[in-house]
Amino acid sequence: MEVRLDIIVRSTEIDVNGHVNNAKYLEYLEWGREEWYDTVGLSYQIFTSLGVQTVTVNININYRKECKQGDKLSIVTRPEKMGRTSFVLKQELYNETGELCADAIVTSVTMDIQSRKSREVPEPLQKLFINKQ
Repeated sequence: MEVRLDIIVRSTEIDVNGHVNNAKYLEYLEWGREEWYDTVGLSYQIFTSLGVQTVTVNININYRKECKQGDKLSIVTRPEKMGRTSFVLKQELYNETGELCADAIVTSVTMDIQSRKSREVPEPLQKLFINKQ
């Protein structure tokens, strides 16, 4: 399932070059992932009830077009692929004219809350990747 989150760039997100600071893009992507989890019905509380947490272990990001204060942006998040204990989300950041401003591949691992070790991706999360395998 693809999920879209719309945001507006604020003044506090701009660096000395007059555009969005590179680190803010990572924050935008995190907001997009949280929106994805909530929309697909996998809130933090659900993961906790399953005895797992998700941990981001790798982010590969491409910065393609600068964004500036007041820009309206859309963060699109969708499942890309799944392994035994890890899964990958594809994220794209578009401006209001539909130009791709950034894209990322984000790898996360499901971790057992008690042992703090990786563990198999739970079934409710696996189901979201069925058509991607």
